[in-house]
Amino acid sequence: MGISAVLAVATAAGASVLHGHGEPSVAAGAEHALVSGVQHPAEPVAAVVPQQSAQPNSAAAKVYRTGRAEAGKVEKADTVLGYLDGKKSATLRYPGAEFVKVHFSQLVLLPGDYLTVSDPARTEVHRIDGDPVGSVLGTAGRWAMSVTGDTALVELHTGALDLLGLGSAVDRLGVVVDRVTHGYTEAERDAASESYRLAKKKQATTGREETVCGNDEKADAVCYRSTDPVVYRRSKAVARMLIDGVELCTAWRVGPTNRLLTNNHCVADEKEATDVEVWFNYQCAECGGYAVFRPTKVWLDQLVATDKVLDYSLFSVTDFDQVQKFGYLDLDLRRPAEGEELYIPQHPAGAPAMVALTSDRDKAGNCAIQDNSYDGYDDDTDVSYYCDTEGGSSGSPVISRQTNKVIALHHFGGCPNSGVRIELIYQQISSKL
Repeated sequence: MGISAVLAVATAAGASVLHGHGEPSVAAGAEHALVSGVQHPAEPVAAVVPQQSAQPNSAAAKVYRTGRAEAGKVEKADTVLGYLDGKKSATLRYPGAEFVKVHFSQLVLLPGDYLTVSDPARTEVHRIDGDPVGSVLGTAGRWAMSVTGDTALVELHTGALDLLGLGSAVDRLGVVVDRVTHGYTEAERDAASESYRLAKKKQATTGREETVCGNDEKADAVCYRSTDPVVYRRSKAVARMLIDGVELCTAWRVGPTNRLLTNNHCVADEKEATDVEVWFNYQCAECGGYAVFRPTKVWLDQLVATDKVLDYSLFSVTDFDQVQKFGYLDLDLRRPAEGEELYIPQHPAGAPAMVALTSDRDKAGNCAIQDNSYDGYDDDTDVSYYCDTEGGSSGSPVISRQTNKVIALHHFGGCPNSGVRIELIYQQISSKL
């Protein structure tokens, strides 16, 4: 009867199973403020410096979907947090890694208990609460939100409970970490990027892989904070996407409501939207510096609209109130003119925000429209330009310097590179903004 009671409580009252995206804060006055993003997004943190030069594992040679960039690698883990052995926390460290992202093959807790994943200083804390329809059988597994830095602290928070000697039953509850994704060190990122480019070149049939045209003239977004503050402010609305913990694209806020745009080839359907992190304010603190702002992270929530031909996906995010302060971009609903100057805020190869504004392939030295009747996935859908991009830049906004509004959605490389004209996309999404 005692065993049945414990199992019934865990099932009917809701054994805590890792649930979708929400990670609500605890009440004020709690020991640690738990947030789904980051507590202090404006505070720069020291960038990770690799302890040794390392080469990526064999996964680095894998060619990911065109336009996405490789973010890191997956490691096996064998960590169990339970109720009987007294182990309530585990530290997972990968020296020099940019981030650590933990996967649970089991997360079954008693009612009222919860889990946190944080950095060691607990400046970034993600809380995982229970699912009211959960069961002691657990789930098929789920990734937690990533933690910035090379160390993740996983902690099981339990209340006082008299287990009445029901060891075998309660032992079926607990947390199992079966694998971890961690971002590359700088050395690994460089090696993986080169491996990615070579593999892409070998298998490319369209010539439209993401491309740097001539010299790479992209600059940190913060470099424009004083010289061109409008460009800098616009970059704040642009976010890095971390897809399944191992791939990267770019997205941006469109209009004042909870709507973001990226490419269909980045997120194409609800299944692909299941585990996508959206990082805002992932920017360098100083021009050419190594310190970066700790990003504010939210989950992709719902896929609102998508189209393969125009290569766009419109979606919403969780915890929208956390990212409203970064502003949004307006749309320029016209066919841009040839020669019109432009700039592209982006996260090339997942790097902190950069802007492509100048170009040594343009006579005036500034990025400009080369062809305003360029072919994309269909005839006459795109505009072309020589702005520098890389894998991970897919989904970036192409912004007119004339109006500082978005005129295209970047999606192809090939020199010239190209983006889908935004007025064509607007015709399909206007009622959903």
